[in-house]
Amino acid sequence: MLTLHGIPNCDTVKKARAWLAAQAPAAGVDVLFHDFRKQGVPPELLAQAGEALGWERLINRSGTTWRRLDEAERAAVTDAASATALMQAQPSVIRRPLVRWPDGRFSVGFDAADFAARLAR
Repeated sequence: MLTLHGIPNCDTVKKARAWLAAQAPAAGVDVLFHDFRKQGVPPELLAQAGEALGWERLINRSGTTWRRLDEAERAAVTDAASATALMQAQPSVIRRPLVRWPDGRFSVGFDAADFAARLAR
């Protein structure tokens, strides 16, 4: 089971979902979509992904949500705990999509070549 976490109206999430809908069945992989807006952001997911990737990679510092934060809010994100609090309060600050692959590993963002290589494993 592959779990794709994100926000459904995000363009990158849309691309990843479309690509997976076309490619995952042939690889014998079931895909589950977890909507951060409707289903929330599980703290254990952020802890596991943060441990695997580093909490810094989970925050989309180039996105509009991050840019709209005031300087004090941005400066307050200094460790995994403060990053987790921000990501739970503002799910759109999370780099998307966040994917948990069938082997338990995580990735962020969408790259068709990377997705194809991971599905082939």
